[in-house]
Amino acid sequence: MLLTGILIFNLYYLQISCFSTYHNKSNFNRIKFISVPPTRGTILDRNGIVLAFNKIIYQLEINLKQVENIDQTINELKDLLDFSEEDILFFEKEKKKSNYLNNVLIKSELTDIQYAKFFLNQYRFPGVSIKNYQRRYYPYGSDLAHVIGYISKISYSEFKNLKYKKEFLDYFKNQEIGKLGIEKFYEQKLHGNPGFKEVEINSRGKIIRQLRFFPPKSGKNITLTLDLNLQKYIKRLVSSMRAAVVVLDPRDGGILALVSNPSYDPNIFINGVSNKKYLKLIHDTNRPFINRVTQGIYPPASTIKPYIIISALNAGIINTNFFLFDPGWWKLPGSKKTYRDWKKWGHGYLNITKALEESADTFFYQVAYNMGIDRLSDWMKKFGYGKLTGIDLLEENTGIMPDREWKTKNVKQPWYQGDTISVGIGQGYWTATPIQISKALMTLVNNGLVRTPHLLSFIQDNNHATTYYNHPTYIQIGDSRAIFWDIVKNGMYGVANKSNGTAYKNFYDAPYKVAAKSGTAQVFSLQPYEIYDPEKVSEKFRDHKLMTAFAPFEKPSVCIVLILENGEEHISPGTIVRKILDYILLNHHN
Repeated sequence: MLLTGILIFNLYYLQISCFSTYHNKSNFNRIKFISVPPTRGTILDRNGIVLAFNKIIYQLEINLKQVENIDQTINELKDLLDFSEEDILFFEKEKKKSNYLNNVLIKSELTDIQYAKFFLNQYRFPGVSIKNYQRRYYPYGSDLAHVIGYISKISYSEFKNLKYKKEFLDYFKNQEIGKLGIEKFYEQKLHGNPGFKEVEINSRGKIIRQLRFFPPKSGKNITLTLDLNLQKYIKRLVSSMRAAVVVLDPRDGGILALVSNPSYDPNIFINGVSNKKYLKLIHDTNRPFINRVTQGIYPPASTIKPYIIISALNAGIINTNFFLFDPGWWKLPGSKKTYRDWKKWGHGYLNITKALEESADTFFYQVAYNMGIDRLSDWMKKFGYGKLTGIDLLEENTGIMPDREWKTKNVKQPWYQGDTISVGIGQGYWTATPIQISKALMTLVNNGLVRTPHLLSFIQDNNHATTYYNHPTYIQIGDSRAIFWDIVKNGMYGVANKSNGTAYKNFYDAPYKVAAKSGTAQVFSLQPYEIYDPEKVSEKFRDHKLMTAFAPFEKPSVCIVLILENGEEHISPGTIVRKILDYILLNHHN
């Protein structure tokens, strides 16, 4: 009874005694909740150099309910602050989208002079104010576009997706969200949580007082494994080419450099890019938006020959004493079909080591034939071909690791033995991304231990609590103690250090020891009687040039994969790889 009495009394007090007070407030004022965006986390390289941060910008805003003559005010501001016609058109568009409770943006990113002029004349413009905001900035622009990505205003579909995941409360209209790269992959870590202000406003939308304030929670800072100086150095080396370069540390999978050229400046997307500029980028035949390291798909060519040998040895298809004689061609058993070697007069007698050193195609035709596509495809998938690598970027292609089922489904034809022969030298239907090739190389270096290439080093919150990259469970291919791994690595060592090696001229005088494997990926097929002449084919049909390498040979700390798309005849991928290794190993950047 006592409790009931108290409830009745409180109800009476609220409805009768306080009615007048709350009624008056509701007539003249209303309560509003204003979201306070969080500060987005900073992105840094391995040495603490800031790669993405928030800079303060000042913009001019107008409260339409507080201004009697809007046109006159805008014209006076135009004269005072030297606004362009484009600025005025922008304001008119913003005004149409506005709500009477919102301030409307007049001019974003005021210059120091504009800021000073308005500050001195602010008394003339009631209802107009300067607000400061944070804007994302990428100081190294196109050097890191495919790694960092960018943020931009959240789209309707993105907001719907957040609503589905019940994460939409952390966002509000017109807020930015990660669109590509690290900004997108680690959006939840970087974004933070918004706060809000509870304010009382009058009928004209003016804030009377602040009732409550709940501060936002800043996003976390992310430190990458990337070395900015190395990244910039490689970018300069390939600045005039369509190229993909990835450098990683095989000891942990940390990516030291990831370069895709050509590129674009991500800063143009922060405030919204013009349709004209966007279409120009989209239709650029050099495809600057494509991250060639993770999305570019190329025949892996001869770079896969070491993995085919490892697979055949592990599967017992060949033994360590396997050899054959190469006259310059190989004949498919049971047919008249012959496949030629890149060396017209042949390599003579070949064992495993010599076949790798000289990249003898005929040797691998035979090994692929012996394995068959079923075993071959299964083993290459173990090395990561035909699958996502697990890199912490969402922009990634799987490439194609072909097999019978794939061809039936996609080509509507059965698998032929000739298809297997092409796969044996990394051609035919087989395509791969540079990051897949890099993962396979790292697996070889680690004697079959599969590590995941990654860009994240660690995440740190405002209290300096640190979370390091969490390596997925390692998978082991074959027996890590088997002699097979050393046989193949020695073959790659010969590529770079023996006079008959295909990359000898690039590495013979290096003060450190390198193991390498080059490759040439055909863009179109030649007839048996045709000879490839780069001077007689258009650029888009020129061969791709590939090079993989690791060093130092005894204790590898660097793996490099380089692809020059439609590479020019006078440019050697080995020369570029040598320069990168010199930079890392001789300048103590490792």
